[in-house]
Amino acid sequence: MALTFTEEQEELRTTLRRFLTDKAPSAAVRRAMDSAEGHDPRLWRQMADQLGLHALALPEEFGGSGGGPVELGIVLEETGRILLPSPYFATVALAGQALTASGDEAAKARWLPAIADGTLTATLALAEERGSWRLEDIETSAENGTLLGTKMFVVDGHTADLILVVARDGTGLGLFAVDGDAPGVTRTRLETLDPTRRLARIDLNGAPALRIGPSGDASGYLRTVLDLVAVALAAEQVGGAQACLDAAVAYAKVRVQFGRPIGSFQAIKHKCADLLVAVEGARSAAYHATAVAAAELPPFGEQLVPAELPVSAALAAACCAQAFTHAAKENIQIHGGIGYTWEHDAHLYLKRAKSSEQLFGGPATHRSRLADLVGI
Repeated sequence: MALTFTEEQEELRTTLRRFLTDKAPSAAVRRAMDSAEGHDPRLWRQMADQLGLHALALPEEFGGSGGGPVELGIVLEETGRILLPSPYFATVALAGQALTASGDEAAKARWLPAIADGTLTATLALAEERGSWRLEDIETSAENGTLLGTKMFVVDGHTADLILVVARDGTGLGLFAVDGDAPGVTRTRLETLDPTRRLARIDLNGAPALRIGPSGDASGYLRTVLDLVAVALAAEQVGGAQACLDAAVAYAKVRVQFGRPIGSFQAIKHKCADLLVAVEGARSAAYHATAVAAAELPPFGEQLVPAELPVSAALAAACCAQAFTHAAKENIQIHGGIGYTWEHDAHLYLKRAKSSEQLFGGPATHRSRLADLVGI
């Protein structure tokens, strides 16, 4: 297991940060989040064509670059820094990883090349009307090649070309591929707190579906997929938390009160110092989880639950979610009145933090799972 980045990985981070700074400043992010598409289609194409980001973590035999969770984590950390509105998380981190780990060669050959070149958007549909992200609570049913049920909080589900639905059939849980525009599929965009990430309700009423992945009860495979998703989301949260820390420190240096920068006041120093500790702790948890995922994830196509991945994923998910929310709140506090205005980006980070905190299970859920895993 490597806990340091290679020269190529560092170059990826540098190049991507420079690209996003140029192509997606705050004004561009706000335009994208208010647009009909919810993202910038031109930037989506540039990410695929110029940087090859969509192919980065996909196997080479299906049009990818042969990277893995570490490279994906770097990309998500950088997109999380700027709150990039994009189908990238849903398409690559959710659907791409689910397909890659499925062991279904036909499914990978059918969809991964289109994900890799940016011509296909996709997502993963798990939670239902109860709001639970637990596999045990899945009620959507699959019978005779069709699906019946409702999925909630589906990331970019209102526009995704391909929807991977977790459902039950006669053998247990499985993953089913559904065309986004198939008959029997009704998609409704939800009004949500976070304007930079869109969620949808998907009603499935006899929608034609194709089962992919392992045969029989695929709970083990699906838990591994959800661990990989948790690790990816943690990396994104670290990027957002670091951006909040950077903004708070920068403002504390220039905001003058009583004739001196507020950063010279002990109370502000303590806030920034505590925030640094929280963000660095979250970064350590996220980087360790991506390293574990890269080291233990089996060769593409094998169904195996890695030994340490569930523990490291649960730890990273709980730690990074809380750190991002804490950083976003403290950033607003340090900015004072201006931090509460619509024109300032601080509120956007808090909204993303609170939304992401509950995505695929909140910190309490992950802490409970972690306790079970380590026998507490």
